[in-house]
Amino acid sequence: MKKFMVVFSLVIIVAIGIYFYTYQSHRDIATEKPDYSLTLTNLQKDFETNDSLFNAKYADKTIEIYGIITAIDLKNQSIMLDDKIAISLDTFVANSLKISDTTFIKGRYVGFDDLLEEFKIDQAIILKK
Repeated sequence: MKKFMVVFSLVIIVAIGIYFYTYQSHRDIATEKPDYSLTLTNLQKDFETNDSLFNAKYADKTIEIYGIITAIDLKNQSIMLDDKIAISLDTFVANSLKISDTTFIKGRYVGFDDLLEEFKIDQAIILKK
C-alpha cells in the first residue's frame, strides 16, 4: 500500500507539472524589455554574415526596429517596413498609419522568409512615429 501511495503521489505531481507547463501565460511583448534595437541595415548585415548564427541569435527574441512604412494591409493588420520587414501588429490603428511615415516598432522576431526574401516580426506594437 505504501508503494502505491508513493507512485500515485509521483503521478499527481508530474501531472500538475505538465499542466502548468502547458498552460502557462502568453508573452506580453509590449511590456518586455527588447533584446535588440536595430535598423534594416543592421539586420541584413548580420544575416548576410552567417544566417545560422543569425537565426540562433534573434529567433523568438523581442526586438525594436526603426524604418519607413512601405505598405499597409488593413485586412491582416500588418505593415511592411522598408520593403523587407513584414510586421504583424497586435493592435492596429489604421488612421494613424500612412505610407512613407517613419516609425519605431517593437515585436517578436519570427524568422526570414526565403521565398519572399523578407524578415518576419509578429506581436508588434508601434512605439512612436
